Amino acid sequence: MDLLRLLSFGPDGWGDELLQGTWLTIRLALATVPFGLALGFLIALAKRSPNRYLRAFGNAYTTVFRGLPELLTIFIVYFGGQIALQRIVGLFSDATVEVNGFIAGMVALGVVFSAYASEVFLGAFNNITRGQYEAAYALGLRPATTLRLVIVPQLVRLALPGLANLWLILLKDTSLVSVIALDDLLRKTGLAVRVTKEPFLFFGVACLIYLALSMISSIGIVAIERWANRGLRRAS
Repeated sequence: MDLLRLLSFGPDGWGDELLQGTWLTIRLALATVPFGLALGFLIALAKRSPNRYLRAFGNAYTTVFRGLPELLTIFIVYFGGQIALQRIVGLFSDATVEVNGFIAGMVALGVVFSAYASEVFLGAFNNITRGQYEAAYALGLRPATTLRLVIVPQLVRLALPGLANLWLILLKDTSLVSVIALDDLLRKTGLAVRVTKEPFLFFGVACLIYLALSMISSIGIVAIERWANRGLRRAS
């Protein structure tokens, strides 16, 4: 009964704190995905560009952010960003700048996500035959229109399995933002453990919550894949 009381909601339990941490974890992951996808798509385009400087930048970007540990990237973005902003603001005033932990975590996780996502997009691009482009150009479509109407719909279907795996990895990597004092699920769990001295209970509950989020995500991924492949089923 004492263990159940520790997990209850209200002043005597930690249910409220765990729920708040879970909600922040979900919000952080959902905010990171569109940023990471957009940046990863642009990096993939850069790596396919005929301009050698863009290709070099895209290759360097993926090499750096896939090579650095995610925790180190978070530290660089959080502390390095704060120092850079403070120096810029210092040119005009004496105001003190404090970087928002949520935004710093989103940017740090987003750049790592985008580095891996760019490789997924690049692989999907390589699976689209040259004839698709030639047919679009023969119809008089401009390159931007070809990309939007012909290439991107196929790209989504081809890249979806890899991006789904990256989403599940991102969901777990959100736990790293606890090092910059962001009150995610892992930080709230650690606080509960220090106060109650019940590590097995709270870390076990945190494991179950992460597993539940992964299972819900898997259900959503299957639904998205079914939607993306609907045209293929009709054709067969």
